[in-house]
Amino acid sequence: MTRSRTTPILLNFLTYAFAFILFFPILWMVMTSFKLEADAVSIPPKFLFTPTLDNWRIALLEEPYLEHLVDTLIITFFTTIVALILGVTAAYSMAFYPTKRTNSTLMWVISTRMLPPVGVILPIYIIFRDLGWLDTHLGLIVIYVAVNLPLVIWMMRSFLADLPYEILEAARVDGVNYWQEMRLIVLPLILPGLMATLLLTVIFVWNEFFFAFNLTAKDAAPLSVYISSFKTSEGLFWAKMSAAATATVLPIVIAGWFAQRHLVLGLTLGAVKG
Repeated sequence: MTRSRTTPILLNFLTYAFAFILFFPILWMVMTSFKLEADAVSIPPKFLFTPTLDNWRIALLEEPYLEHLVDTLIITFFTTIVALILGVTAAYSMAFYPTKRTNSTLMWVISTRMLPPVGVILPIYIIFRDLGWLDTHLGLIVIYVAVNLPLVIWMMRSFLADLPYEILEAARVDGVNYWQEMRLIVLPLILPGLMATLLLTVIFVWNEFFFAFNLTAKDAAPLSVYISSFKTSEGLFWAKMSAAATATVLPIVIAGWFAQRHLVLGLTLGAVKG
């Protein structure tokens, strides 16, 4: 009896300890954003300090944070919309009209996610330079759609494959065309999976740094590149960088908090199945 009572307590303690370990870097980043630069780099680290809002004022108001925020919103919005449109239609075809090569195609699609970005950045840079896409929203949208499309196809195909095909057959007998079928039947039934896929795509695009850093400079640089600008020849400004990073992750955290029901439901309904 004692063992049965101790086990849940121990498991709860380990769960909270593990959660705190994962959360601590975020907590430290938030704390650092309110420190003076001298306190931010002090050794040993300071847990007690006099908070200041100067870092937030400089990072958000005196630096071009809002310009990069607009760039990030534009890139994220259009990338997510295009990736979902292409991914859902491709997944629809693979789920309801599979061929003998569908499984091979799916494996090839997901294998593109395993390609290290550093291995393709040079040819992509040359192509974008010749097309005039360097430091443009269009260039990043194209590359982000290509990078995130495999995830969208795999997740949405899993949801679509779970739908009873008889429902679609019955609707077609009643005279429903393709667009009515997608809008009135398919999309409402896969809404949890669609929301989960949408949120994950937004997170991946919002956090992406490698392609943005190498393919943009100023005109289309997202927030991930802006944050890195606090590393200069004069040194690394940890406190200001932490303020900019905290402000950048805050919208995603809030969106994830409000969408957690759809995200959890979507993932548990089979969107990550093989």
